[in-house]
Amino acid sequence: MAPQYAPSLRSRLPLVAFLLETIFLILFVFFVKIEQQHEQSGRESDSKLFISSYAEFQDVHVMIFMGFGFLATFLVRYGFSGSGFNVLLAAMAIQWAVLINGFLLPQRHHRREIHISMKSVIEAELCAASALVAMGAVHGKTNPVQLLLMALVEVTGFVVTQWILRTLLNADPVYSIMLLHVFGALFGVMVSWVLHREGIKPEHEKEKTDRRTGLFAMFGTLFLWMFWPSFNSALVGDYRRERGLKLTVIYGTYLSLAVSVVMAMSVSMLTSSKGKMNMVHVQSSALSGGVAIGVAMTAVHQPWIAMTIGFCAALLSALGYRYMKNHMLFAFECHDTCGVLSVHAIPGILGWFAHLFLRLASSESTIAVQFAVYHICVLLITACMSLVMGTATVTTKPPNRIHIEAMRDPNANMNPMKSQTLAPTHIQSTFQSCSISISTRNA
Repeated sequence: MAPQYAPSLRSRLPLVAFLLETIFLILFVFFVKIEQQHEQSGRESDSKLFISSYAEFQDVHVMIFMGFGFLATFLVRYGFSGSGFNVLLAAMAIQWAVLINGFLLPQRHHRREIHISMKSVIEAELCAASALVAMGAVHGKTNPVQLLLMALVEVTGFVVTQWILRTLLNADPVYSIMLLHVFGALFGVMVSWVLHREGIKPEHEKEKTDRRTGLFAMFGTLFLWMFWPSFNSALVGDYRRERGLKLTVIYGTYLSLAVSVVMAMSVSMLTSSKGKMNMVHVQSSALSGGVAIGVAMTAVHQPWIAMTIGFCAALLSALGYRYMKNHMLFAFECHDTCGVLSVHAIPGILGWFAHLFLRLASSESTIAVQFAVYHICVLLITACMSLVMGTATVTTKPPNRIHIEAMRDPNANMNPMKSQTLAPTHIQSTFQSCSISISTRNA
């Protein structure tokens, strides 16, 4: 069983957290200001706009902290740690995203000052959601210090990607930021591949769930499922010219999610040897419709198109979660704990294809070719940046055998100064040595 406290992290985590918060506080003092409402606009319209924006902020806020937090409790021996690390990671990533968005994106700074508004906070939470997606690939295999540093690098890479897309390709901010699923999933998979240890089996003894953890994870899925329409439509403007698009996005997301739930349960039952539903498949694949329609939402204007996207996304996601995870481990030595490649990357790429085909179908030949090149460049830049940043997060792959000195065995006559060589599976388990268990004992 994992130790109650990790001595090395008791000195590292508070120090790292204190230093980061001190740096953030200093940056906020000198650069961040509250955005003031324009006096020339009417008070009534400002009040309605604030109420609408605050309601969407609350929905996204619930998804980040309660949805992803409960969803991270599905492992039997990692429930409390997963939920606690999710809060720590999200809180730190949101602060850093507010700063890095303000420094890089031109519409966020004025005269060397970052004006914080409801929209900028929502954008920061979406960046934090990308970091939480990446966290799912290494769920249970990293300590909180590693997760904090990983989140900072991931958010930085994602915002830099947004800056490249908006500056060089003049990409739509709503469309580019919804590629967070593809970026976060590929980033997390690359980090998991670099951190791979030999001896990890497809069915690890600690990679299991029970009724209690499954119930809490299902709560997280329900929170995400209920508020996903707000997640997709939060950055679509409330002005009259965009109000119709906002309603279309909300309706399309809801219909796509509804279809994905039905398909996830059906595919889970069909692929089961006993003909039963696996709630782990449902918890993941039921959300794939919202992921796919989020990428393609600006091009979807008919309900049946949204439902078709949700149908295909849930089908691919459920089959990928059922069969791809083990094959990824065997073929590429990549252990994806939460199956983010099937849950986020594949539906996101499907939504990208749907967006491309719908735009090509409604455009002339010359414009269609230009848009196809632009669209392909957007995906390639996003994928390349995520893979490069994920690889750079952990620069060197761990050795296959680890040398430990002065390993004394009281039952054997050994030279205490002699170096012993142990396989990493003897000293490090996938869900044990890298993780801190949050104690639930009464003081």
